[in-house]
Amino acid sequence: MAMFALELGLCFVATIAFAIIFNIPLRLVWWGGFIGVGTWAIYSLMPVLGLSLVFSAAVAAFFASFVSQWFARFMKVPVTTFSLPGIIPLIPGSRAYETMLAFVQERYLYGLEQGVETVLQAIAIAAGLVFAFSVFSVGKGVGQRYETHR
Repeated sequence: MAMFALELGLCFVATIAFAIIFNIPLRLVWWGGFIGVGTWAIYSLMPVLGLSLVFSAAVAAFFASFVSQWFARFMKVPVTTFSLPGIIPLIPGSRAYETMLAFVQERYLYGLEQGVETVLQAIAIAAGLVFAFSVFSVGKGVGQRYETHR
């Protein structure tokens, strides 16, 4: 349990650091950090329950996007202010590194396995983001969103 708390603390610090890099206003950086921690908690606890990493990434990305949409409407800022730091913990950078390392070391089957898993995880993150956006877009027609004088 102490290790999980340490992971969440480090995730909070890393998410805030990336939010600062992305020039998120300082009054909103903390909210992005909390979204990142929630995203990481979902992503790391779902495999303990026996679910796959790809499904965990999709659910965690949906959570990050859904909460980001809600916070953005509540605080009247763009959604990317919260969604960018919110999905930072999900980025499969270590898997991409392992993929390239396996190909360089001529372990092609392992590299292919890691590469497919990385691509599936990236697609799951994108799908979770889009699905949450579509939940918030229900009831808004194309004309209502893009044409002002109709």
